[in-house]
Amino acid sequence: MIFLRRQLPLVITFVTGVLFAAQYYVPHPRSELMLTEVTKWLQIIGGFALVLGVTSLFHIHAVKIRRKEPGWGYSLVLYAGIFGTIAVGFSYNFAAGQWVNGKESINGIMTAFGWIYLNMMVPLQGSMFAILAFFIASAAYRSFRARSREAALLLIAAVIVMMGRVPLGEMLLPVSGDVTQWILNVLNAAVRRAILIGISLGAIALSLKIIFGIERAYLGGGKE
Repeated sequence: MIFLRRQLPLVITFVTGVLFAAQYYVPHPRSELMLTEVTKWLQIIGGFALVLGVTSLFHIHAVKIRRKEPGWGYSLVLYAGIFGTIAVGFSYNFAAGQWVNGKESINGIMTAFGWIYLNMMVPLQGSMFAILAFFIASAAYRSFRARSREAALLLIAAVIVMMGRVPLGEMLLPVSGDVTQWILNVLNAAVRRAILIGISLGAIALSLKIIFGIERAYLGGGKE
């Protein structure tokens, strides 16, 4: 049992990690074919993982509804939304004379599934991002307080960029447009590349730790 839970996943991870790290540098038709086949298997495994995730989601919210925990009404809304959308997505459209099969429109006729997406999903997404804008504005206000030299530089750069992005700002300070472009094309690009390089190095380090069995958190038991 310990072998199946610990050693076998480590062996599989090591073999597949080394194999596909080397595959990228082997320009051979069989190497490309192997990558294509494994990609198909990943899609199949992803489908099973999706089923497991939905099952776990249903179980968690079923327990919340049964115990009447705080917020259990939202769990009912979740169930109604999932089952309602699935039922509508596989329903029969009498106006078009066809099964919907997840289509938003059939022969130019909007289906009930398309109506749900257009009149429910899109407004909800817009509302969510609109609310997110207020959180971003609040976080920006807290971050742009000039409590240190770094915060003061950030505040000055933000004010210049905002002024250079609106017509009124260019009217008040004509040079703000050129300074804004310089900040975005030079300073911002350099910082962005540095962040991407750091993320890439971190991803490589984490991948090597996983391949060589140093990082075992994905096994579900930490580093034991």
